[in-house]
Parts: sequence; structure tokens; C-alpha cells
Amino acid sequence: MNDIRTLLEGVKSGSVSIDDAVLELKKKPFEDIGFAKVDLHRKIRQGAAEVIYGQGKTPEQIIGILGTMKSSGQENVLITRLSEDAAAIISEKHKITYFKDARIGLSGSMPAADGIGTVVVATGGTSDIPIAEEAALTAEALGNKVTRLYDVGVAGLHRTLSHLDEIMGATVVIAIAGMEGALASVLGGLTDAPVIAVPTSVGYGASFGGLAALLSMLNSCASGVSVVNIDNGFGAGYLASMINHIHSAKEENR
Repeated sequence: MNDIRTLLEGVKSGSVSIDDAVLELKKKPFEDIGFAKVDLHRKIRQGAAEVIYGQGKTPEQIIGILGTMKSSGQENVLITRLSEDAAAIISEKHKITYFKDARIGLSGSMPAADGIGTVVVATGGTSDIPIAEEAALTAEALGNKVTRLYDVGVAGLHRTLSHLDEIMGATVVIAIAGMEGALASVLGGLTDAPVIAVPTSVGYGASFGGLAALLSMLNSCASGVSVVNIDNGFGAGYLASMINHIHSAKEENR
């Protein structure tokens, strides 16, 4: 939306001709490169550009999609679920920063935080950190200030309570936990901010690969807790960014 606004302001000021503006608006909303139809107008519709889901794609396919996005003017591109081997191959064609724990690649640079507050990302245990980093880096790449609170699970509740200032001061809280997934309910009872719960596949046999945590979070007795899919750190980080930018988005559209 910022690009459209800038274009229209240019027409208003006379720095952009009407014909040039019409030409820009006529450009295709997507580019068909055979194996993918790259969405070039997603940032206009949703405020954030398309993110490349790396798992299941070959490095060559990712290179093609990334090249199309960069050539269309997209400065920062996020690639999720990217293996280290694929990242090395992609780096031969495009400069990317690879975050191993999160399995995320970033082409471009982290933007300055412009959200209305802070996104807190909390984990039940150290084993949940890879999913937490996916959430945290996604939020940061979308322009949010992020505070990480790792290994603050309810098995040692004093660890959680030692971070009350950060939890209560957050605009959005992302609660990431496996096992029985109780962290989301606890945090939901401590803060007036929306809590996005992420069940992880961490746990012993009866956790059923995260299903136990998912059901616990869906049945949370704390109000204001929403739940994303098992191990979906990206989805949580993206939703947290939308919540953290609601006020600024409304101001921009006035």
C-alpha cells in the first residue's frame, strides 16, 4: 500500500506523470515463471510481500522465485523452512543471510521496527527454540521489536514470574510449548495482550507429535488465547506483526 500511496502522491505533486502512473498500475499482479506464479501485488493487498516456503522446493526453484521478486522491486524477501544445503546453493546466486536454528533465509536486511509495541516470544523449554526463532525472526523481518523469553515453562513457574514486566508490557505474546502446552494458559492469565499459542512437536510418546499440546491450547481457560498449527512459528510471527501494526495501518489509510 505504501508503494501505491507514494505513486499517487507523486502524481499529485507532479513528479510522476499520469501516463507513468497508469503504466505502473497496469503491471501484472503476478509473474508466471512456469513452476510458480509469483504474487507481486501481495504487499499492496496485505501489507507484506510474499514469503517463500522453502521446504519441498529445489534450490533452483527458490532461486527463480527470489530473482523474480527482486527484479520486481522487492527489497527484503523471507524464505522459511530452508535447509542449510539449499541455502548454500542459493547463496551462489543471491546474497542471503541464513539463520540455522530457525531454518530461515533473508534476502536483504532487517527493517527498522515500526510496530506500535513489542512482541514477546516465550518458550516452555530450550527444545522449543527452533520454532520460537522462526516466529521471532519472522516478526523482526516484518518490522517488529521482539523480546525473547526462552525456557520459562510452567515446570518452574518462578522462571515465568521473573519476567512479568516484559509479559505485561507486550502488545502481543507468542507462547510456544510442547509437552502438555500449559504455557499459553499461564501467559494468557497474566497479560491483557493477545496470546498466540504455538504447539510444538516436542515431547514423549503420549504428546503425539504435538497433538496433546494443540488440544490443550485449544481448550485453554484463559481468554484471549488463539492457536496456530503445530510447529507453525512463521504463522504466529506473521499474525503477531499484523496485530502490532493495526494502529499504524489505520492511521496510514485515513
